[in-house]
Amino acid sequence: SIAEGYVTVREEPPSIQVHGINIGIYQPAGNLQHHPTRTRKLLAHKREIKRLSREVQQKGVTIVPLKLYFKNGYAKLLIGLAIGKQRGDKRQSIKEREMRRDMDRAMARKVLR
Repeated sequence: SIAEGYVTVREEPPSIQVHGINIGIYQPAGNLQHHPTRTRKLLAHKREIKRLSREVQQKGVTIVPLKLYFKNGYAKLLIGLAIGKQRGDKRQSIKEREMRRDMDRAMARKVLR
């Protein structure tokens, strides 16, 4: 699953690798199978790798895989920079979720009467 995967960047030698993505076995390949969850190297220009490396060194920034698609016979992985939620953001999310639950409960009680 792409949601379970994560991306690492190395500056020397410049490389980007994706870990934890499960790409299923290709049945027509016979005995020449790959390991479904192996680490895979991504292709990118050196300047892109260096830019991503600088971004990741900031506190709280990580690279996550967003979408896997095929184009002209190549498998492509769309990656994005993500910033983790701060403590205050989490409290706000919890508050909104609780309010939604309370409204749903109230509506369910009203419908049952």
